[in-house]
Amino acid sequence: MPAKEPEVTYSITVRAEYPNRPGMLGRITTAIGEVGGDIGAVDLVHSSRAVMVRDFTINARDTQHAQEIVKAVRKVPGVRVVHWSDRVFLVHLGGKIGIYSKVPLRTRTDLSLAYTPGVGRVSTAIHQDPKSVWTLTSKANTVAVVTDGTAVLGLGDVGPAAALPVMEGKALLFKELGGVDAWPLCLATKDVDEIVRTVKIIATGFGGINLEDISAPRCFEIEERLIKELDIPVMHDDQHATAVVVLAGLTNACKILKRNLQDQRIVILGAGASATATAKLLLKAGVKDITLCDRQGILYAGRPEHMNPYKEAIAQQTNPRGLRGDLMKAVEGADVFIGLSGPGLLTPEHLKRMNPKPIVFALANPVPEIFPEEAAPYASIIATGRSDYPNQINNALVFPGMFRGVLDVRARQITDEMKLAAAEAIASVIPQRELNEEYIVPSVFDKRVVPSIAKAVGQAAYKAGVAQRSRRRYHPARA
Repeated sequence: MPAKEPEVTYSITVRAEYPNRPGMLGRITTAIGEVGGDIGAVDLVHSSRAVMVRDFTINARDTQHAQEIVKAVRKVPGVRVVHWSDRVFLVHLGGKIGIYSKVPLRTRTDLSLAYTPGVGRVSTAIHQDPKSVWTLTSKANTVAVVTDGTAVLGLGDVGPAAALPVMEGKALLFKELGGVDAWPLCLATKDVDEIVRTVKIIATGFGGINLEDISAPRCFEIEERLIKELDIPVMHDDQHATAVVVLAGLTNACKILKRNLQDQRIVILGAGASATATAKLLLKAGVKDITLCDRQGILYAGRPEHMNPYKEAIAQQTNPRGLRGDLMKAVEGADVFIGLSGPGLLTPEHLKRMNPKPIVFALANPVPEIFPEEAAPYASIIATGRSDYPNQINNALVFPGMFRGVLDVRARQITDEMKLAAAEAIASVIPQRELNEEYIVPSVFDKRVVPSIAKAVGQAAYKAGVAQRSRRRYHPARA
């Protein structure tokens, strides 16, 4: 496995004070470089004839490496480290989201209109016409991001409090990318019945429910029940957003290689929430030959051990050749590998067993099943879940536009047709002439993504008969 390089997620800022003499800046930067620090910026804070104070922004490999860098700066003769800070923690101080007012509150008249006594008339109107809650409150643009903290990416079961920063980040992406007001709800229970009951109780104030980081197989039952029992869209992001962006990436990869997606033999390593949903969506897209593997090997109908009802169900729909064995057996003659599992589980030996120049999506995060450098001699197109390599398969490409679309048409649910439409919309953002092996999905910052998804999802919702808003009043993608 390649040595880890310094990265922005372990970025620190060191404020150093030192004598204003020639050569001092060079000594400090040399000390940082000698211990492997990657300097991103040097900013002047204060200058006088006697003293200089500068902030050094440095990328490190991990927290221990960050401390080594600070120690190296302190050892430079004449240098005093005033203080140093972890930039990630600075971003999160006080949380990343808040509530803001959309109407003024400066006078007694403002108070009377926005609150009592005027608000009573609005409450009465909603009581008389319940559907008016969509136009007279924030419901039409608000999503609840719900978790129990049992499957936080890269961390596992860390609980609801530790999951809160992640859910705040999700809400930030909803707002910044999709113009959707989202709020994290971190539930202090792992009980399926309690989670379902709680979400149903609070659903009145929301136009959609985004389930997040809930472990399998409980996440399947929670989502299934909420879809049946609520009249607003419910989506478990780890399942369906992953599936949508994987399908979008594969669609464009096959365009580049002039292959028919439906004819590809696909192996998925992993049989959890995201892997199962990805397999189901690929089947909906017409792929005929998909094989899943978990820790115990290939999934097949009737496998006696380490199964559950959800694995049984997907095993019935996949592995058409009835394969049995381990991953090495599964990848023989395969065209596509999709990793939704853990670090370092795919090797060059596996790739040698696949058909020539396979497509490799190694999506485990932060450490993929195989690093692109190792896969490059064998694979034609490589994607990961990381932002420091080309072709990042990122859920953030999906959920802001997906919920923007369903909120705009007031959809009751999210159908498979809407997911397929979202995948096609993402893939179509990149014109054919711009597609290449290192550019198969757009950036999350591409301004075309959210409007394209929202429009496609809204149109698919009307076709599926799940939209509640009149077409005449539909104005898609307000982000």
